[in-house]
Amino acid sequence: MTINLISDTVTKPTSGMLDAMMSAEVGDDVFKADPSINALEQKVAEMFGKEAALFFPTGTMTNQTAIKVHTQPGDQLICDKYAHVYNYEGGGVSFNSGVSCKLVDGHRGTMTAEQVEAAINPPDFYHSPLTSLVCIENTTNKGGGACWDFEELERIKLVCEKHNLAYHLDGARLWNALIAKGESTQQYGALFDTISICLSKGLGCPVGSVLVGNKEIIRKALRIRKILGGGMRQAGYLAAAGIFALDKQFERLSEDHRKAHEIGNLLQSLAFVKKVEPIETNIIIFEIDENFMSGDEFVEKLKANDIHIIGMGQGKQRIVTHLDYTMEMHDAFLSILKNL
Repeated sequence: MTINLISDTVTKPTSGMLDAMMSAEVGDDVFKADPSINALEQKVAEMFGKEAALFFPTGTMTNQTAIKVHTQPGDQLICDKYAHVYNYEGGGVSFNSGVSCKLVDGHRGTMTAEQVEAAINPPDFYHSPLTSLVCIENTTNKGGGACWDFEELERIKLVCEKHNLAYHLDGARLWNALIAKGESTQQYGALFDTISICLSKGLGCPVGSVLVGNKEIIRKALRIRKILGGGMRQAGYLAAAGIFALDKQFERLSEDHRKAHEIGNLLQSLAFVKKVEPIETNIIIFEIDENFMSGDEFVEKLKANDIHIIGMGQGKQRIVTHLDYTMEMHDAFLSILKNL
């Protein structure tokens, strides 16, 4: 039995999702004539209380498009030092938009309104880049699935309004935050100018992300998506997966969170585990005590049992629970951990 805990992106469509995909009504989405894509975009826009939405093949392209919409070459965005847009999008901020990042030394991928305000360059000081955008990531990937305090997000919004900055949310795992914190899509839609959300992580779709915003932003985003090569034809098969996931596979995210907590509790009791970072959602980040074994040795021991996780560097290991991680796998994994 192979147990893959590298990421929540490794899932495969359920039988119900496959049925929905195979029965989807499709057209040519480049001409905006795919009824399933149109239905998904309308559904997600309404969920967030936004005027419009646009389907993308990847979360990175969704974020990069939003950054391009909100900035001009030479501008600067503010984000935490752990932010996905800075660490894991191939330098796209500079390559695609000609924009630099002002990094904030926050906590587990989150930052305060005071830190954001302190990072803003004086707009009249032409020697420094013009600050034009604040990017938030919820949950934080590198921060171990940490969820933001919504009141802090509201305080940052006030800073953005005060300084005329755009406000973008990388909501790749926002669904997990909503379940963990009991928050709503409408709350987030009212706060951010744009939100990118992934369907291919916790919701278990094979492909797809969505950008939401007002009509003017989405009109601009459509052109940028074309430039980046993101226009697809009969993409409604993928949209049908997204609709199915939102209707059938959203609430179950709490199961992933419960399993993650159980794994974390066990890890904390093991002598060879040095530290387990706080667990809020479906990501567990922990360190191996080098006096017992190296992180690489730990990964290899698991691999010998056909269990697969990923190292994050600097001695940190990562486990991500997901839709395809069954109770049978969970019990087996816990048993193997106890006996390593």
